[in-house]
Amino acid sequence: MSEARVLPAWAEDLRRRYLRGEASMFVLHGNVYDVVLCSKKMMALTEFLTDVLLKDSKDTIAVYNVATGARFTKRADGVTSLEDLLLATDKEKVFAAFERLLIGSKKTAVIMEYAEAIAPAGDPNFQSESDRAAIVTLHRWSSLPEIERGDNVVLAISENVTELAPKLISNPKVAVVEVPMPDYATRREATRLADSRLTDKDCERYAGMTAGLKAIQIASILTPQPAAEEELADRETFIAGLLGGGADAAGRAHKLAALTSNLNREEIKELVAPTATTPAPDPNLPTPYERARKEADRLIAKRKREILERECFGLVEFVEPAHGFDVVGGMDEIKKDLMVIAESIREGRTSRVPMGILFTGPMGTGKTFVAEAFAKECGLTTIKLKNFRSKWVGATEGNLEKILNVIRAIGQVVVIIDEGDRAFGNTDGEGDGGTSSRVIARIKEFMSDTSNRGRILFLVMTNRPDKLDVDLKRAGRLDRKIPFLYVQTPEEVELVAKALLRKNKIKTNVDLTTIRDGFSSKLVGYSNADIEAVILLANDDAARDESPEAVRENGEPVVRDSHFLRAAVDYFPSRDAELLDYMELLAVFESSSRRLLPAKYATLTPEDLNARLRHLRAIVGGRR
Repeated sequence: MSEARVLPAWAEDLRRRYLRGEASMFVLHGNVYDVVLCSKKMMALTEFLTDVLLKDSKDTIAVYNVATGARFTKRADGVTSLEDLLLATDKEKVFAAFERLLIGSKKTAVIMEYAEAIAPAGDPNFQSESDRAAIVTLHRWSSLPEIERGDNVVLAISENVTELAPKLISNPKVAVVEVPMPDYATRREATRLADSRLTDKDCERYAGMTAGLKAIQIASILTPQPAAEEELADRETFIAGLLGGGADAAGRAHKLAALTSNLNREEIKELVAPTATTPAPDPNLPTPYERARKEADRLIAKRKREILERECFGLVEFVEPAHGFDVVGGMDEIKKDLMVIAESIREGRTSRVPMGILFTGPMGTGKTFVAEAFAKECGLTTIKLKNFRSKWVGATEGNLEKILNVIRAIGQVVVIIDEGDRAFGNTDGEGDGGTSSRVIARIKEFMSDTSNRGRILFLVMTNRPDKLDVDLKRAGRLDRKIPFLYVQTPEEVELVAKALLRKNKIKTNVDLTTIRDGFSSKLVGYSNADIEAVILLANDDAARDESPEAVRENGEPVVRDSHFLRAAVDYFPSRDAELLDYMELLAVFESSSRRLLPAKYATLTPEDLNARLRHLRAIVGGRR
C-alpha cells in the first residue's frame, strides 16, 4: 500500500500489518460511517480506501454490498469475464465470482460494505443457507495461500464488530482494526476545513467543545450559512433600526426583511420609513461572524446532545442537574468528600480522583439527588445509562460497546448507573446464554483502564450491593464506597428539612428547633423522601387552612408550626422495617470509611456486623 500520503493512525496500522504479512483479510469497525480527513479533504471511508489507501498499490478494486451489488472503482486490463459478477445479485454467485478473481489475479482488493449483513452473528442453526455459506467462504479466504501470494486483500467494513460472525472475528488470520472517533487533532482539522474564517484559537475551542461528535457532524454544524442568510440577518437588523423600538418592531422587521431581498438600503429606507433617520451602525451589535459563532455554540450544545442520544439509540440519557450541594441537607462528611473529588476533576489533579464511586443505602436516602448535585458541582458532562439489554442474540454486547465508545469519545464525563444491581444483571450468567457474564466482564475491563482516571468517572447506585459482582466493587474500579443512611438524630432531620423547604420553595417562618419534640424527633429513622412527603403534607394542610390564623403571602400559603406538627403525626410511611434495616447494614458493610458512619455503626466490630447481617439475611430472604 502506498506511503505517499500522511495516513490516519488506524490506516497506517492497517498498512503496516498488511506489509508484515500478518493477514490478507481485515475487518474495519467503529467509526466507519464518518468521513476520513486526508490531505485537507473529507472523504467517506470507502472513497478513502479506493482513492487513497489502495489506489497506487492495487490494479483492481471491487466494492460490494448486498443492496447495490458489486462495482469496480479500478480494473486491470487483463481482468476480464466479470460480467457475471456485475450482473449477479445472488450472494452465492457473487462470492464464487470474487473467489475466481482473487485466486486468478494479482494486486486485487475487495471491499465489503455492511459486512454484518453479509456474514451476520447468530446461532448457525437459525441462519439461512447463504449466510452460513458466506461465513465459511470468508473464513476460507483468510487462509488461502493464492490470495496472499497474489498480493490481494479483502476489507470487511462493519460499524459494530459484535454483529459479525464470531467465527471470523476469532480467526487469527483475520486482523481487526478499529476506526476511532475523532481525537482532538482531527476535530481541530475538521473545524478548520468546515470554516476557513475561524482563527486558531476558535479551532482549538471548538475542538474541545465537540468531543464525542463525528467529523462529518462537526462540519455540518460549523459550515458557514449561505451568504443570502447572512444578508437577511443584516437586512433585518437595519429595518429594525428604522422602525425604532415599537412593540411589534421585531416581528415587522422579520417579515419586511424577507420581502425586500432585491432592494438596497436606500430603497428599503424609502419604502419602510422615508422620514426616519438612517440608523448608525451599533458597535454593540454582533458582526455576522460573531453571530455565526454564537449560533454555532448554541447548535453544538443542542446537537451534541441530540446526536449522541441518537447514536446510542436511546441507550443513554443526558442529565442536566438544576441543583448543587446548596440544596442538599445534612450529609456534611459526604459533601466534603465529593467536593474534594469535584475540585480535583476541575483542576486536573487526576491522582485524587477515584476510578468510580459506589452510592449504597436504602431507598429514599437521597442517592440520586446527591449524584445529580455532584454532577453539577464537578461541571462535567453527565449521562445516565438506561437499559441496554436486548432479547436478541449479541445485541446487548453490541449496545454496551456502542455506549462505551461514545463515553470514551466524550471524555470528561460522569456516568451515572442507577439501580446498578439490576443494570448489571445476574453474575452467574445462567439462563441468558452467558450474556450477563460477558457484559460484566467488559464493564470491568473498561472501568479498570487507568487512562480513564479523571476523565471518566463511574457513579453506581444501588440499595443491594450484595447483588453486585464482588470484583466490580474492588479498589481500582469502584474505589470510593459511600453509605447513605436514614437520619439518626433530630438535628439531622432539621438540616434535611431546611434543604427540602428551599428546594420546594415553601414559605414558612417556623424555626424547626422550637418544635423539635413534636416534629423532628418523630421523623428520626425516616428516609429523606419520607421527610419531604411530610413537608409537602404540611404545605397542603396550610393551603386548606381557612381558620382566622391562616396567613398568605402573594396568594401562597405560609406554613405554620401547627401544620408541621399535624403532618408529622398524620403521615404513615409504608415500609418493610426488616428489609430496610438489612439494606442499611449492607451500606455500612460496604462503606470505605468509618468516618462516614453514624456513631451507632462506627463502633461496630466486623464480627458483630456480620452476625447481624446473617440474622437479617435469614429473615429477609429474597425480598426486594
